[in-house]
Amino acid sequence: MYRIYLIGLAFFCFSCSNEVNPKYEYLVKDESFVKNFDLNSDSGFVKLIDGFTFYNERNRTSESPTIILVHGFSVPSYIWDPTFEMLSNKGFHVISLDLYGRGFSENVDKPYTDELFANQVINLLKNLNIKSAILVGLSNGGRVISKVADLRSDMVDSLIYVASSGFRLINELDDKTVSDIEVAEFITNSYPTISKGQMDDFKYPENHLGWDDKYEELLKFKGFAKALLSTRKNHYSMDIIHEKIQNSDIPVYTIWGKSDKVVVFNDFEKRIDSIIPRRKDFFILESGHLPHMENPDQFNSILLSIIKEEL
Repeated sequence: MYRIYLIGLAFFCFSCSNEVNPKYEYLVKDESFVKNFDLNSDSGFVKLIDGFTFYNERNRTSESPTIILVHGFSVPSYIWDPTFEMLSNKGFHVISLDLYGRGFSENVDKPYTDELFANQVINLLKNLNIKSAILVGLSNGGRVISKVADLRSDMVDSLIYVASSGFRLINELDDKTVSDIEVAEFITNSYPTISKGQMDDFKYPENHLGWDDKYEELLKFKGFAKALLSTRKNHYSMDIIHEKIQNSDIPVYTIWGKSDKVVVFNDFEKRIDSIIPRRKDFFILESGHLPHMENPDQFNSILLSIIKEEL
């Protein structure tokens, strides 16, 4: 997924190189980036209302329900690769995408809100002529699929939350702007260690060597830091939306890693019980924040059972 033509690097805007550290944020994702990208047979770019979007798709002609995998806060669609492969091998029509500001999708010059991401998912489905889908949201992706259900419940067959961070109480900020100074400070202070920090998502990081190196590749794209900061600043408590989902007829499932130290279920168990009591909970043994990677056998079994229930 990371093959980019080196021919014609002049197309890329190196004049916009980051002044803080030249090893970070030197590559601009623009039309030339898209034009010179080496796509594989399962991936593509599409120009949507707010910007161009990178996505993966398999089994488009399948008569099975469409399943769309929405990634979390910072790691793009490749975080879903094991599940994408499993579902596609089972014959399901499956899609994953990079949300704006992540991976290969455009770093748009807009506030990175749940609504922005939700509309990206909605517009991608529309562009692909898909009327509805099963939505699977990982971590911050849980917020995104909740917002999709809020905006277009008719396009949601069911909601499957994996280690979702969207049920926590959030102290909403009044000032959601992101300054150049904040971006520079984030790059200086966080970028040198942010990749290593991704290993904390695992209960057994020693089983996933190289995961941090893969993340390091994301730091070369200009605008990544601003996208992360803006996303975090635009968080708010989603209780009203979740109460709306509770009162709908959309099936709701939640999947949690038993040893998750990033999103700790016990911290908000009472809140989620009061907001969406009709959901069906599943807990994955021997796994942290990424149960689909640490215990794929149990995770896949549960996910397939949920999908089968929805057929």
